[in-house]
Amino acid sequence: MKKSIVYVLLAASAIMWGVSFILTKELFNSEPHITVLIILTFRLILASAVTMPVLLALRQLEPIKKGHLKWFLLLALLEPFIYSICETSGVQLVSGSMSAIVVATIPLFVPFGMAIAFKERIRGVTLLGIVLSLVGLGIMVFMGENSSMDANPKGLAWLLGAVLTAVFFTLVMAKLVKWYKPFTITAYQNFFGCLYFIPVMLAVDHASLPMLSYSGKMIGLILVLGIACSTLAYVFYCNGVAHLGATSACIITNSIPIFSFIAALIIGQETFSWAKPIGILVVLLGVVMAQLPPKSKAD
Repeated sequence: MKKSIVYVLLAASAIMWGVSFILTKELFNSEPHITVLIILTFRLILASAVTMPVLLALRQLEPIKKGHLKWFLLLALLEPFIYSICETSGVQLVSGSMSAIVVATIPLFVPFGMAIAFKERIRGVTLLGIVLSLVGLGIMVFMGENSSMDANPKGLAWLLGAVLTAVFFTLVMAKLVKWYKPFTITAYQNFFGCLYFIPVMLAVDHASLPMLSYSGKMIGLILVLGIACSTLAYVFYCNGVAHLGATSACIITNSIPIFSFIAALIIGQETFSWAKPIGILVVLLGVVMAQLPPKSKAD
């Protein structure tokens, strides 16, 4: 696959994940009885209902190799199970755009995890690009007329848990992409995720199910979250990890807040300020810098 296509798909995953924060916040705002577990369980049921039958019909679902089941179970335990609970709980208490900004710090930690787990060398330009992107994020959050410094501490703690979980998830995925195609990994990830979520949701939140509206808006939001954000976005991201490596692919998540802000502006969850476009430009500069190829020995 051409590298340009890989980057386009990674950008698409960032767009879908960026929008997911805003759509999730919209679900909480419009459905007073909906819970974190209900949203996540419905998302994964829809995702599995799409991916598994399609791959089986096309005979594209690779069987799990002997000794690899534990890695798929660990992958699904980390993400979607633990990660999604932490992230969605954070979004419930913090604005969607602020949540996206916290999650965008994942690339700061992934290179160190890769260095420890796989002896992957951390390039200076990569670190500089990450730092520059974080500066841009800081400009968007803390400068201008509408800063987000009043974020709920409990919500931020949930989001920090999501960030740390995502680092471990990326390390496990970096191992699996050596043996399986992105669609296969995502299909098993969603399927095992359902097995984790369904019994927990029924045990904890069964009383809330009859109180939901099941309106067209609710169903539409969950459809988008399940098919686009829980399926296609992970396939594209997994493809990026396979072609570029975990560190380079993960850096694209720094652009997630950009798309969250745009989506929030469109539906009225955010107001425009001068700091946001400046921050966006700095973030993009950092992403580009972090993706610069290493110099050859002949240079």
